[in-house]
Formats: sequence, structure tokens, C-alpha cells
Amino acid sequence: MLLLSSWQHCLLINKCTSPPSVSQFTVLSLRFLTRLQPISVRFFSFLHKMAKDPVRVLVTGAAGQIGYALVPMIARGVMLGADQPVILHMLDIPPAAESLNGVKMELVDAAFPLLKGVVATTDVVEACTGVNIAVMVGGFPRKEGMERKDVMSKNVSIYKSQASALEKHAAANCKVLVVANPANTNALILKEFAPSIPEKNISCLTRLDHNRALGQISERLNIQVSDVKNVIIWGNHSSTQYPDVNHATVVTPDGEKSVRQLVADDAWLNGEFITTVQQRGAAIIKARKLSSALSAASAACDHIRDWVLGTPQGTWVSMGVYSDGSYNVPAGLIYSFPVTCANGEWKIVQGLPIDEFSRKKLDLTAEELSEEKALAYSCLT
Repeated sequence: MLLLSSWQHCLLINKCTSPPSVSQFTVLSLRFLTRLQPISVRFFSFLHKMAKDPVRVLVTGAAGQIGYALVPMIARGVMLGADQPVILHMLDIPPAAESLNGVKMELVDAAFPLLKGVVATTDVVEACTGVNIAVMVGGFPRKEGMERKDVMSKNVSIYKSQASALEKHAAANCKVLVVANPANTNALILKEFAPSIPEKNISCLTRLDHNRALGQISERLNIQVSDVKNVIIWGNHSSTQYPDVNHATVVTPDGEKSVRQLVADDAWLNGEFITTVQQRGAAIIKARKLSSALSAASAACDHIRDWVLGTPQGTWVSMGVYSDGSYNVPAGLIYSFPVTCANGEWKIVQGLPIDEFSRKKLDLTAEELSEEKALAYSCLT
């Protein structure tokens, strides 16, 4: 319309009441283009202003299974949106340097339009410099014959070093997601050694468990997983976690209905459903002989996307966050709660009724986290 009105204006001001001759048309065209130029300049200037600056995303353990699944998702826009350019920072240990370089080569070969740069390094300071989002996938896995304290000691050392680098070199207001197990306690150690990073900016991944719970309900009812919402994972990312469907609903042609009403099998919901979600990781290892990398990477993207871009109205998700004492969970633990997100901030959903069965489950997983915290702190001395 803007171009048409400009052309019509050229005809009017030149008093063209009949079709122009070739020479008149040439003159009018030149005048039209002259008028069009400032419009074009303003239009492309507007587009330039609309273009977003790249977000720097750190992935530790990037040469590993989860990292290999995660980095292309980030580069494709799954984590931050289809209009958000990214610069990937990938960190791994020196023995994995060659493999890490191979991942970088593949990212280049994939020609992702949103990927504006790749930093692949074994230097923690270089990896952490300027990052806006840090996804901590790297950690020391428990090996056969190792005591829990031995594993905890290794991870305390790793997260102490990485926390220090993030605190000194990450961008202001950097958001941190810990994926490596024990995720809740690793996040707590990171918080301990990065005191200038606000506690609200440090979280751990329980979205994988949340998504597993959604999947089990959708399978049970033979419905789309997108029609199920508001399950909750309480507590630790371990076999003591409590997958809770007491407040979960399903979208039906007749409106939203409760999961308990539709499943109509409390024995299954209070038994097999809970244990299936709790032990799903072990079941996948048994089936694949490898850990659940694809679903963990997808859940990490879901976690960050909702945290940054917000949760849908009326929907909550599960995040491991710093407890403020809500639901009588001891303050000072990284504990999974139902949260909503808006404007880059999470908020614990308040006021949900907790029955006696659920209360015992919440307390049990809190006890385990308190024990883990004490064990981790004993490794610091």
C-alpha cells in the first residue's frame, strides 16, 4: 500500500491524467525511486533493530552423549526460539579434546542459520567468559565399587572449579542449569562457590522426570501428551523423587478433567506410575546399554525455554530450585517444586493442598537431599 500510494502521488504531482509516454514514464520512475529510497532505508533500519543479539550458551561435557544431543537442538532454536541467534561455548576435559573438535566440525557442517559462533575448549575460563546461559552436563559418574562419598568428592571438586569460573567470567545475570548427577547437590555446591550469582539463577534439571510423568499418563489414557499438564516432580532427581498427579489435568472435548478422574485407578497412580517414573533412567540404561541422552537434552531445552520465555497461562512445570521453606521443605536445599515462569523469573506455585500420602513422600526425598548436602559439605573440609 505504501509503494502504491507513493506511485499514485508521483502521478498526481506531475498532473498525469492519461497514461504517460515512454519519456514521461522514465522521469516518473526516477522520481518514484527517489521517493522510495528513504522509505527503504527506514524499513531496513527497522529490520536491523529487530534482529536480536546472539546469546552465549555454555554446555559442559559437550563431547559426551547428552552434549552431543543437546548442542544441535540449541543451534536449531529449540532452546531459545527460532528467532534467537546463539554462540555455543563447549567445554570438556583434555582427554576429550579431539572428540570435542569433531563436534565443532559437525556444527559447522550443519550450517545452522542461528549459530553465529562456536567456542570449543578444555579451558574453563575461556568456556565461561561472557556466557548468558550455562548448562552443566559434565560431571563424574559413579563407577562400580565406588562409595557415594568418593563420587561426591569428585563432583564437589569439579563444581567448585566451574562455579568460580562462572562467577568471575560469566555475563551478568547468567542463568545456570545443572544436569550432571547428583544434580540437586551439584547445583547446591555451585551456589556455594559462586556467591555473587543470585540463588534464583541456579537450578537443576527435574524437567526430564516431569516429562516422563506426562508421557506415562498420555500412554495410559491413549491421548496426546500435549493434552496433559500440571504434573509435579517433588524433591530430588533420584529414585526418592515424588511424581504427583493430584493436581494434574487433561484437556478433553468436555473441558479439563483431573488425571485421577480419568485414570480411575488409584492403585496404579500411587504405585506403578510412581516407580516407573522414578526408575525410568535405569530402565533406559538396561534397554540401550547407554543413558537417556536424547530425552535429557530435550528436557534441558524445555527447562531453559520456559525459564527464559515463560510458561503458558495456567500451566506449571517442575524445576529444581533453592528452597525458601515452601510446603515445609527445609530451606537451603535445591528441591524440585512446581513453578511458573515469566519475564525470565521462576516462582513456586503456592497453596496446593498436600494429602498425607504426599506429605510422607515430600519429607522422604527432603531427608535424602539433607543427607546429600551434609555429605557434600563434609567433602569441603
